[in-house]
Amino acid sequence: MPSRYTRRQLVVLAAAVGAGLAGCTSPAEPSSDDADGDATGTETTGETAADELDLREANVVAVEFERRSDGYRFDVTLIHDDDGEDGYANWWQVETLDGERLGRRELAHPHGTREFTRSATVSVPEDTTCVVVRGHDETHGYGGQATLVNVESGATSVVRQGSERDAMDGRACP
Repeated sequence: MPSRYTRRQLVVLAAAVGAGLAGCTSPAEPSSDDADGDATGTETTGETAADELDLREANVVAVEFERRSDGYRFDVTLIHDDDGEDGYANWWQVETLDGERLGRRELAHPHGTREFTRSATVSVPEDTTCVVVRGHDETHGYGGQATLVNVESGATSVVRQGSERDAMDGRACP
């Protein structure tokens, strides 16, 4: 059963997580999509502790997003064991529930075995309420934990896909 959070709960959770992790994460890579734009921002963190995840997969553990004039800016946090195998988490993407890719953020190098966050601005069609954020790794593809995101309400739900890409078109938007 998907969890539903109010924006206030998400802000409080984000502040607590941010305070606890201050100074423990790697800095985000510079992004060329830092256009000014005001709108609502939303953050969600994964419901699953990293030690319970299959780190051979590129797991989405947190998603923040903000509506801008040119789309939605997504800040996606992944965890993957880039040290323990030949491949690494090489991208994350935003797609519709039926699998149409709306945008992808390429990852150019391994990040070790720690959470890291990278950003991209993605154009989401006006008639699209719900999107999927998935991680991908060179060796295993699209397994691991994905996140369903309701871009109107800010609600999210975590989907444990296992080792294969899970179809989302039959799922309800959180």
